[in-house]
Amino acid sequence: MSFAPVLRSEWLKIRTVRSQPAALFAMLAVTPAFSALSAAPETADPQFDPLFMALFGVVFGQIAAVSFGAMAVSAEFHNGALRQSLAAVPQRGRWYAAKIVSIAVPVLLVGLPTAVAGLLAGRAGLGSAASGLTVGEQVRAVVGCAVYLMLMALFSAGLATVLRSQVATLSVLIPFILMVSFVVGDMSGTVADVLPDRAGQVILHQSYDGILGPWAGLAVSALWTAAALLAGAWRLRRRDA
Repeated sequence: MSFAPVLRSEWLKIRTVRSQPAALFAMLAVTPAFSALSAAPETADPQFDPLFMALFGVVFGQIAAVSFGAMAVSAEFHNGALRQSLAAVPQRGRWYAAKIVSIAVPVLLVGLPTAVAGLLAGRAGLGSAASGLTVGEQVRAVVGCAVYLMLMALFSAGLATVLRSQVATLSVLIPFILMVSFVVGDMSGTVADVLPDRAGQVILHQSYDGILGPWAGLAVSALWTAAALLAGAWRLRRRDA
């Protein structure tokens, strides 16, 4: 079977399982909501970053992206679904590639309006404190935000392929994103700069003092994602469905 029909079948699975489009909708709704709630013109703070503050809702919206990636993969390990998928597509690499693309494209496409909505909501809350942001900085943050959300969804998908469980995947990633990464960042300095979430979020900042720039940070997140996906591919080939 060629790649196109395999991709079409994987996209059909995602579209017809209500919880998966719901996760994308949650990402679109949660990000601007939290950006609006968290935006405050704290211009007296010397570390105040209006661009990151405007897009701060991404910190919470990424949970929906992570959930989407985990759900899309873990559904295959319930009730023998993977055996049926591999019976139709015996080439495991082709099936896995189609699964990855069917996750990446929707998250990227929804991630762009999500980033725009989050930025607009955050800017409205910041008022004049965001007036210094340039068009280039905002475009870079919007595009980078969409790519970052896609990478986090794929990172989750790779981990879910390894663990074969949505619950286990989310139990690892959500506490890591919301707590562990920030604690490590406060305690260890530059070590946190290369963590998958912290590195990618540099693209959302107007200014950055760490060892990575915006696109270099996103590249580090991409390397983490590639490693997770390769581990998932190895696990898929080594273990029976």
